[in-house]
Parts: sequence; structure tokens; C-alpha cells
Amino acid sequence: MIAYVRGRLAAKAADRVVVETAGGVGYEIAVPLGVMERLPAAGTEVTLATELVVREDGWSLYGFLDEAERRFFQRLTSVSGVGPKLAVALMSALGVERGARAVRDKNIALLSSVSGIGRKTAERLALELGDKVDEFVEATPASGTPLATGAEAALKALESLGYGTAEADRALRQALAGNGGGVGETEGLVRRALQILTAT
Repeated sequence: MIAYVRGRLAAKAADRVVVETAGGVGYEIAVPLGVMERLPAAGTEVTLATELVVREDGWSLYGFLDEAERRFFQRLTSVSGVGPKLAVALMSALGVERGARAVRDKNIALLSSVSGIGRKTAERLALELGDKVDEFVEATPASGTPLATGAEAALKALESLGYGTAEADRALRQALAGNGGGVGETEGLVRRALQILTAT
């Protein structure tokens, strides 16, 4: 298992980053929207907690800024029918604390609002993980909350304008990847994402 990757942030794309280690190996790592938002500019040293997912069609590496995010990802993917992409979608749309609270409180409407999660999957998440996510509600670092909220709020704003979750998520990732690493205000993120959406 690859527990973490430390190195230079060589590239940022819409849904993944490349981290080049001191040994010259570049790891392509998929990250949730909230992680992408908090990453520094390309060229900066970073350390990402990682989870390696091995499947018949290939190996994929998923990255997080702290252990709590990685554990929440592991908890989500332990549920039948919830793969890594769906877990990332939930973390992107709701963040760790809000997502964990929705699972704990059995907020089926909020969970099923995430792109790709239907009512049955939302109910399964609530049933199987309802009593296993308290640590994420209580232990999520307060310092991470405002930063994660910016992208989440921007995502909700774009959805309210009629854009689909997946489409809005993709545009926000592109806006963040092209932002030189600076974390923007929600309004600025929405504006940059709208430019991307209307240009395509």
C-alpha cells in the first residue's frame, strides 16, 4: 500500500494532480474538489495521504490532505455499490464533515443530491455507516472547514443556476487548476467556472 506521496506538485488538471518525488517518479493522483481547492501552486512541495485502489482494469491512486479525509474515503468505499469515483463525488459535493453528518443523520435527500448517488445507495450509506462516522463530524479540523466550504458553496451556486453537478464540478476543478494555487472567494470561483462553462 502507498500510504502517502511527498514531492513537488508537478501539474494540476481538472480531476487529478501529478506529484513528482525526489527520485524522479511522477504519481498521478485523483483528488476531491475540496482537496484541489486547498492545494498550493504547481512547483510547490506537497504531501498527500493516499489510497491505492486496485481493479482489474488498472490501478488508481486517490489523494487527500489529511488522514481524516482518507479514512472517510475508506469508510465510504467499504459500502457495497460505492466505488472510489462515487466516494470522491460525495466528498467533492459535501466535504468530509457535512457528508459524515448527512450519513449519521440519515439525510437521504442530501446524500441523493450528489451526482451518481441514487436513493437506494443513499439509504445503504446511511444504514451501513450511520453509527461509524461520528469521528468525522467531531474531529474534522476547524481550519479546513472554511476552505472546503468555498468550493462546496460555488458548486451549489452553479447547480442553482441550472448546471448539473458533474458539469459544475468539472468547471470548478478547471478553474482551480488554472488559478495558480490561490484559493479564491466563492464569488470568484463561480465567475471563473461560468467563463469555462459558457466557453464550451
